[in-house]
Amino acid sequence: MTAVIEARPGLRIGPYPVDPAVVLAPMAGITNVAFRTLCREFGSSTAIYVCEMITARAVVERNEKTLHMMAFGPDESPRSMQLYGVDPKTLGEAVRIVVGEGWADHIDMNLGCPVRKVTRLGGGSALPYKRRLFANIVREMVAAAGDVPVTFKFRIGIDDEHHTYLDTGRIAEAEGAAAVSLHARTAAQLYSGQADWSAIARLKEVVTTIPVLGNGDIFTADDALRMIAETGCDGVVVGRGCLGRPWLFAELSAALRGEPVPAGPTLGRVGEILLRHAQLLVEHDGEDKAMRDIRKHMAWYLMGFPVGSELRRKFATVSSLTQIEDLTAQLNPEAPFPTEAATGPRGRQGSPQTKVALPDGWLDDPEDATVPSAADVMHSGG
Repeated sequence: MTAVIEARPGLRIGPYPVDPAVVLAPMAGITNVAFRTLCREFGSSTAIYVCEMITARAVVERNEKTLHMMAFGPDESPRSMQLYGVDPKTLGEAVRIVVGEGWADHIDMNLGCPVRKVTRLGGGSALPYKRRLFANIVREMVAAAGDVPVTFKFRIGIDDEHHTYLDTGRIAEAEGAAAVSLHARTAAQLYSGQADWSAIARLKEVVTTIPVLGNGDIFTADDALRMIAETGCDGVVVGRGCLGRPWLFAELSAALRGEPVPAGPTLGRVGEILLRHAQLLVEHDGEDKAMRDIRKHMAWYLMGFPVGSELRRKFATVSSLTQIEDLTAQLNPEAPFPTEAATGPRGRQGSPQTKVALPDGWLDDPEDATVPSAADVMHSGG
């Protein structure tokens, strides 16, 4: 049964209308210019498609690899970039460089990454526990950004004993954020279990002057409608649900505009989309790197289809664009989209963490504004 949502004013992030109210979540190693281009070809040009996470320190140092990762398409607007960091001064300087060079039109801050190598240094989803440090970060970034909107994406908290999201939302709102997004899981959950959408509703009650977006377990257009109906959030952020399914943005656009949702593609059409993705990667990164990159997408594209183990193995080990062309020609073009088998969870899931890795003494004083040592040495994609 399709959910029903009440009409509400259109979402805006700073000066940018976001119609429909859909954001592609930044995903390390996924949301490069090739994948964002593909998603935009299916979705609305006025949705927001966020670049994969960029480390603030690498921007300040003008790291060559990082500058390549920050590439945007010629017609991509607004150009949306997510930064990672823990030091207010470094983040402020990175924002000044990005804005001063005209590299992006919207800046998001990563406060949601739950992986050990990030949280053990006080970054990602560990950082909001330090309320004063977080407030200093928001203040520095917003001041450095000027008219460029700055948003913040975070989780419910570290674990069930340390929820931070309500304070994080209040602080971001008070210090000038343009919007906030909540992935409704704790860091301890990683990507396991079920997202607690009720937390999005609670955040919406607390943060009242800027948009609140919801993230977590949106695998179909109906999921997006239900999240909005159940939580009152102003828009949705889609991550793992679009892996191997960039056409999800066409479905989201239709559903949120009250139009019929298009049927899923046949296997032949999926082969065409997969090949287009590979071609875009080759244009950006060259064939060798593009082939290494596209391999991880193969299982997602072919999920649920009757392909056969041998053909799947060949897709997973491709080494050239010509080989992809040959393999897609072997797919059954008429095989229908396997709706139930191909619309469920995909990407990272796994088991929850028994304990989130944190710096020594991290939980002792949430008002401590000391910048954690060595956390800014990471490079992009962490």
